[in-house]
Amino acid sequence: MTSTPSSFDARPLTEPVDAAAVRAFAAELRSRPSSGMSVSTIIGIAGAAIAAVVLIPTLAGLVLSLASFGDSPAAAAVPLALIVLLLAAVGVLIWMGVRNAQTTRYRLHRFAQANGMAYEPKVADPPLPGMIFSLGRSRQSTDLIRGTRPRFVEFGNYQYTVQSGKNSTTYRWGYVAVKLDVPLPNIVLDAKGNNGFGSNLPASFQRTQRLSLEGDFDQHFTLYCPAGYERDALYLFTPDIMARFIDNAAQLDVEIVDDWLFLYTQRKVSTLDPATWAWLFGAVGALMTKLDQWARWRDERLIAESPASAAAAAGSADALPFAAPTGLLTPPPGVASQGRRLKRTGTWVPIVVVIAFAAFWLLSRMN
Repeated sequence: MTSTPSSFDARPLTEPVDAAAVRAFAAELRSRPSSGMSVSTIIGIAGAAIAAVVLIPTLAGLVLSLASFGDSPAAAAVPLALIVLLLAAVGVLIWMGVRNAQTTRYRLHRFAQANGMAYEPKVADPPLPGMIFSLGRSRQSTDLIRGTRPRFVEFGNYQYTVQSGKNSTTYRWGYVAVKLDVPLPNIVLDAKGNNGFGSNLPASFQRTQRLSLEGDFDQHFTLYCPAGYERDALYLFTPDIMARFIDNAAQLDVEIVDDWLFLYTQRKVSTLDPATWAWLFGAVGALMTKLDQWARWRDERLIAESPASAAAAAGSADALPFAAPTGLLTPPPGVASQGRRLKRTGTWVPIVVVIAFAAFWLLSRMN
């Protein structure tokens, strides 16, 4: 992905496509060893099936009504003809669902090519360290758009399923993953603009890890950083970087973990909507111009965490006369154990919902 706005080309998302090219690309995807039936195809077939379920009772009632008009050969042929029409309609709906899904994948593939990127239909259980990627089961990313320049970036839709007793709920996210130069402390920016009744994030963090930043940054984000890493967060979030987040990512939740930067949203990221891509490309491009500053960050706690390694690295005057004094030793890239993950706490929103429901039930019983 390039950082120049002029390189953004959204035409493949909406321009007409060649049917033969769509079929050829679908066949290519099927031939890949890791390629199975994608979520978009399943959704297309499911939509057709739902339409068929709605259509079948209606036509069945019509068949019974017409059959009751008489026992003539013509009257007997009407139900049979309607059954044939019903099966044909279901077949057409399923075909349209599959075709629309194939066209969507082809458009995204062309869009990726036009912007110097690559398309991948599906990745099961993606090995990413962000907070959404370790929850539930049946985890998968779909319709991934990836670029490698000036650094690796991945746009994708993601879903996972959480089982609760006999019921299960599927959660869907859109995300952008940006590879950083060095590992950084685990920092979360909870965007206030996309919250409803409390935070929309799937994890909650101890309040003692909140850090207030200068200016109006706190009006847009709640920032969490590990205890003891407040100075490091201030080093990373300089006024110019805070301004970039406010101007370009105020509706996105942000997580820095290991050597990754994640942007989260509860809407599709990989879509055929040119406006969504223009927004995301603009946000990522604006942030990328500042991420090089973070490559210089080092965690001095690594020396204290492993004094033996520090001493070995510093050496002695006899063995390494050119070694730097221990007091001036620069730690290698990395994060000490206490800064690698934020401390979490149980979310209070479900508890409030249960209490409110119980109170409502009690009041209704008393009246």
